[in-house]
Amino acid sequence: MTDALLSARNIVKKFGGLAAVNDVSVDLWQGRIHAVIGPNGAGKSTLTNLLSGDIAPTTGTVTLAGQDVTGWNPEKISRAGLGRSYQKTNIFLPFTVWENVRLAAQSRTPHPAAWLRRATSIKESNARAEQAIELAGLQNRRSAIAGTVSHGEQRQLEVAMSLATDPKVLLLDEPLAGMGTAEAERMVQLLLRIKPGHAMMLVEHDMDAVFALADRLTVMVNGQVIASGTPAEVRADATVQSAYLGEEH
Repeated sequence: MTDALLSARNIVKKFGGLAAVNDVSVDLWQGRIHAVIGPNGAGKSTLTNLLSGDIAPTTGTVTLAGQDVTGWNPEKISRAGLGRSYQKTNIFLPFTVWENVRLAAQSRTPHPAAWLRRATSIKESNARAEQAIELAGLQNRRSAIAGTVSHGEQRQLEVAMSLATDPKVLLLDEPLAGMGTAEAERMVQLLLRIKPGHAMMLVEHDMDAVFALADRLTVMVNGQVIASGTPAEVRADATVQSAYLGEEH
């Protein structure tokens, strides 16, 4: 097996005397989805922010594609090959679906005289945007104003924007939040489509989706890992059942 695309080792994040994330390690491999689950306040989103550079760890290291990126800012980590989505949809609501994705793709097509050119004429950006829209299943919505499409389609659009930056690693923070059954199923199918080409970490409360998608599970409670393993191993863990999953799982 090749090296993990992203590795975090003994990550700690303290806010004053509170350890929001306490000695957490995780490896993300291409073609695998690693889900992180736990109750509200467990530290899942903080962990995501630590891996993406939105906040810096107090101690511990993060490597991306073999390069130490600990303490790098989000823009630099993104350019090194990491894409992410947020709990709150982060798109340009007045723009069309196509314009949102093209803008994301354009950020990866630097050109010394780019300001002299029409953005729509940059073939590399257009091709990357087209591929991302197709992967996300939004071909028929490309001309729609982003603020008018459904919540589920807005979440698909956010994934498409991440894909347009050509990431190696994707961090997805509750991508199914607020979705109905049909929308959630479309998102599950989208994540399965893009899974082979990416290493992915999924933070999610929808346990049906988690068990449909995850190759590996990490369970966090109060900033600490209480279990990590295959979905079957975690499902059978008595501590996890007591702390989070419940008997029905």
